[in-house]
Amino acid sequence: MKNILFVASECVPFIKTGGLAVVVGSLPKYLDKNEFDVRVIIPKYLAIDSKWVEKMSFVDSFYMNLAWRNQYVGILTMEYEGIKYYFLDNEYYFSGSTPYGNIYEDIEKFAFFSKAALSCLPVIGFRPDIIHCHDWQTGLVPVYLKDTFAQNEFFRGIRTMFTIHNLKFQGIWDMKTVKDITGLSPYYFTPDKLEAYGDANYLKGGLVYSDLITTVSETYAQEIKMPFYGEGLDGLLNARSNSLHGIVNGIDYDEYNPETDKYIVQNYNAETFRHEKVKNKHALQEELGLAQDDGKFMVGMVSRLTDQKGLDLVDYVIEELCAPDMQLVVLGTGEQKYENLFRHYEWKYKDRVSANIYYNNQRAHRIYASCDAFLMPSLFEPCGLSQLMSLRYGTLPIVRETGGLKDTVQPYNEYESTGTGFSFANYNAHEMLDTVRYAKYVYYSKRREWNKMVDRAMAEDFSWTKSAKKYADLYRSLC
Repeated sequence: MKNILFVASECVPFIKTGGLAVVVGSLPKYLDKNEFDVRVIIPKYLAIDSKWVEKMSFVDSFYMNLAWRNQYVGILTMEYEGIKYYFLDNEYYFSGSTPYGNIYEDIEKFAFFSKAALSCLPVIGFRPDIIHCHDWQTGLVPVYLKDTFAQNEFFRGIRTMFTIHNLKFQGIWDMKTVKDITGLSPYYFTPDKLEAYGDANYLKGGLVYSDLITTVSETYAQEIKMPFYGEGLDGLLNARSNSLHGIVNGIDYDEYNPETDKYIVQNYNAETFRHEKVKNKHALQEELGLAQDDGKFMVGMVSRLTDQKGLDLVDYVIEELCAPDMQLVVLGTGEQKYENLFRHYEWKYKDRVSANIYYNNQRAHRIYASCDAFLMPSLFEPCGLSQLMSLRYGTLPIVRETGGLKDTVQPYNEYESTGTGFSFANYNAHEMLDTVRYAKYVYYSKRREWNKMVDRAMAEDFSWTKSAKKYADLYRSLC
């Protein structure tokens, strides 16, 4: 039996701000329990719903040195869906209404969390063979393991894997403060270790000291070795390219299943979608106050409304995207300029644009099930989950060829009758618009081809089972 410990700043169903939480909450369930004992450690945020806190039981507590500070560490635990979870408690660090706040506060918060996650292991009596760290918030775990904890026999021989979910976020702050917070010696603050461009960088620490590095798609693993996507760390990632692996995230095929989904009006499958899927569109049009027209080409977007997601391209050609023969349904929050953009166009074209400037899980499921196409024109996309969900529901993705979008959406080829969606290569608003118009042309003029594409999309397998096998292979190679 191999012991695996996931250390992360968030995890579904307890706390979530993005795809990181989905991976940490889903992947452990799909690893073979006869071969791997997988456990998860996250902070016990005040923001965690009380229904989960009530199910936690107290394990133990102790005080831990963090440089010159002496801080309380409480350990709580619970089991959920066959996986044991530990929650590290400290009200000083984890009392905010959200998991993340000001970066200068988060720098100390996650230095504490990284050291506490290691310190609590002898207390809970679990010695992992591999510690699987996620994103910059856990970047100091491999560093502390090589430093403070290396002299302790308990920790000797523990290997580390580090997963980059989004290279843009690195945990950067000035070196003097980070030295004071972490208690690490000046030895670690050099350009070949934690120092980057004059500052201390938590993510860089994780990349330098981990035994293996993974990221969440094969294309993104290649892209981040180039200056445009490398966020200043492309040199280091090239140097560590032999240890860098890309594995596409999966989605929970039980939760996202059009045949059993309790959130949608009409269930359907790959055999019945031709007659049943449109009933969801009809219901969504009625629910959102859009024109009742089953044949209208409906495009959905469920996204954070930020530049990274390609919203500046949408902004540039939005008048054309709101053409009379289209309907646009948007769900999400983000930058105010984009929130107001969609609100304005809903006001201007009430019968063909719906701006849902909030997040609602039921509404998201209904958009995946109701729309004909799903737009994701991202500037960069480490993996992306929305396109996997839209494929599952037979809603054809229109994506830019980057990161996980390129790996998971096969562009339509009208000559060979292949493909599961539509894609464009350059980050260009009119190239995106041409691709949307081409998809609309196929939808209206070649409906048989469109339906065959939906058949292929719904036959794709992006369940966690497939990805978990690749992670299992990496764990075996480390052990």
